[in-house]
Amino acid sequence: MSYADKCFKKMCRDIINHGTNTKGEKVRPKWVDDGSFAYTIKKFGVVHEYDLRKEFPALTLRRVALKSAMDEILWIYQKKSNRIKDLNSHIWDSWTDKFGTIGTAYGWVIGHEFNWKDKMIDQMDYVLEQLKESPFSRRIITNMYQFDYLETGHLDPCAYSMTYNVTDENGELVLNAILNQRSQDILAANGWNVAQYAILLMMVAQVSNMKAGKLIHVIADAHIYDRHIPMIKELLGRKEFKAPIVKLNPEVKNFYEFTTDDLIVENYKYGEQIKNIPIAV
Repeated sequence: MSYADKCFKKMCRDIINHGTNTKGEKVRPKWVDDGSFAYTIKKFGVVHEYDLRKEFPALTLRRVALKSAMDEILWIYQKKSNRIKDLNSHIWDSWTDKFGTIGTAYGWVIGHEFNWKDKMIDQMDYVLEQLKESPFSRRIITNMYQFDYLETGHLDPCAYSMTYNVTDENGELVLNAILNQRSQDILAANGWNVAQYAILLMMVAQVSNMKAGKLIHVIADAHIYDRHIPMIKELLGRKEFKAPIVKLNPEVKNFYEFTTDDLIVENYKYGEQIKNIPIAV
């Protein structure tokens, strides 16, 4: 079975059996369809470690749209955009303003320049430059949770920071990362977030002439919405498949030249997709 499936099932069982319930508490999210409060069962401080040298962390219990997941990552870290028209999916439509943006959030924050060593640079270019100039630095980080921009952003970032760390393993430079996530809707987003940040790590490693290593995913509030529990239980009973082979076009050497066509997915077997998942905002 896919290691991502194993992590997902263990986490879901733990949340359902041992999590805390927010029903009746003061919560912010509401269901899109009827506006009622959306309650969850949650666990605090869930951590998973995926070694990309062993296998790609894709769920097989149901399909993860890997190219669409990559497209969103390119929207944030490559295009550094907050414009919905620059994204090929509609996952952010509920947060869009009359100008067609999500305000000062996500890609806007990554692309916002700051003064570093007497020059203006944005967060992604900082990471790429540091990995070339000072690969063993302990300061190679992107962070979208910037308090100055939260009020004018249309949502606080969920997966908000990546900390990159290079190790020398028998003369080969390996790029690892920690993804910090303050909140995650397990049914709607877990497989998606894990896959897309694994792809980001692979892209950054490739253009830095390194091998992609470990992705450590830290979730502060891992939750299952009450209306999602039957769907999660159905997933828990499904058959698992082997993880797919996921690669990048080796000819791409510039981070800003990647497209979703450069993602190569082989032998991806998966269960039936879950449709009409209720969404809380």
